[in-house]
Amino acid sequence: MNETARGASGRWERLKQDIREAAPALGIDRIGFASAEPFVELKRILLRHRERGYESGFEEPDLDKRVDPALSLPGVQSILSIAIAYPSKLSNPPKSEPGAYRGIISRSSWGTDYHHVLRDRLARLEAFILERVPEAKTENMVDTGALADRAVAERAGIGWSGKNCAIISPELGSWIYLGELLTNIPFPPDEPITDRCGTCTKCIDACPTGALVGPGQLNSSRCISFVTQTKGFVEDELKLKIGNRLYGCDTCQVVCPENKGKNWTQHPELQPDPEQVKPLLVPLLTLTNKQFKERYGSMAASWRGRKPIQRNAIIALGSFKDRSAVQPLVERLEVDERPEIRGTAAWALGRIGGGEAEAALQRALLAEEHPAVLAELQRAIEALQAEGGGPR
Repeated sequence: MNETARGASGRWERLKQDIREAAPALGIDRIGFASAEPFVELKRILLRHRERGYESGFEEPDLDKRVDPALSLPGVQSILSIAIAYPSKLSNPPKSEPGAYRGIISRSSWGTDYHHVLRDRLARLEAFILERVPEAKTENMVDTGALADRAVAERAGIGWSGKNCAIISPELGSWIYLGELLTNIPFPPDEPITDRCGTCTKCIDACPTGALVGPGQLNSSRCISFVTQTKGFVEDELKLKIGNRLYGCDTCQVVCPENKGKNWTQHPELQPDPEQVKPLLVPLLTLTNKQFKERYGSMAASWRGRKPIQRNAIIALGSFKDRSAVQPLVERLEVDERPEIRGTAAWALGRIGGGEAEAALQRALLAEEHPAVLAELQRAIEALQAEGGGPR
């Protein structure tokens, strides 16, 4: 290496250290540096994933863009990966009890939408770099970007890729949001962290639907986190697995030993409102679009609109067999314009049972025209009749 090259290398090493020292003041909990070489092995994994039908459909469809940073920023030489830790515990959570059952929104959607928080932190990081290197080129992205966040974070030494498909930081656990900043600055890369899951399979064993089909392998179509975000009908088997989850699923992270005792409160905008993230179920059924946006629009859980959350609230009421919810469910069955809501209400009424529920199902069967809703009605009525019908 000649003297000029050594000087440049030293400059980028000093800047790297300056960035690392400034990270806490920028609101960044962990930062790592990775080379921008294509993720060759990842493409093979993604191809197998696609061939097996494991994709969620929310990913960037172009696999080359997911694995080649140069397609996002020509001339890129480094990627900075950042992690922001989020809370895992509610203070004084409201109780869920008969007549006042509650749903739960996953921790990844507590507080302000993490996309906004990450973009803010990445903008601060970008400004810090450009102030010192005005000629630098940069491009930032969060999980809506093309690159695979977890692959970048793993290469940058933020953590290892756990069997639950989450990046696990030795210090922070997996309660972290990830983002990345691409740049043409050739920062010295960090070393990846060795996998520490060992023989532990608690996440795989605890997955409610068996969506974790192997270490680091997820069948998205069976993952409750994915299913709760879909907008259509949910098959009966998965309804019962969803339980009272309104958005997302934390099971594979809750059981992870690396997360034991970890709860992060240093970012005020990520702190949850207990009534917002563990809401009463019945009031959710009649929220208008305007009311939904006012109450939940600042959360990541709002991105798919109100229908999935209302459908999931109905599933929860059916799972609880909440008799106090019969009349609100009958109303959804009779007046809601959305087939998915009517059909799910039919399923829930079939689960709850009783004379009022069965009478409503019989009335709806005569008036309904949508084939999928008709099928739900028929199954619900058959289930009640098989159990003898009437009050139970």
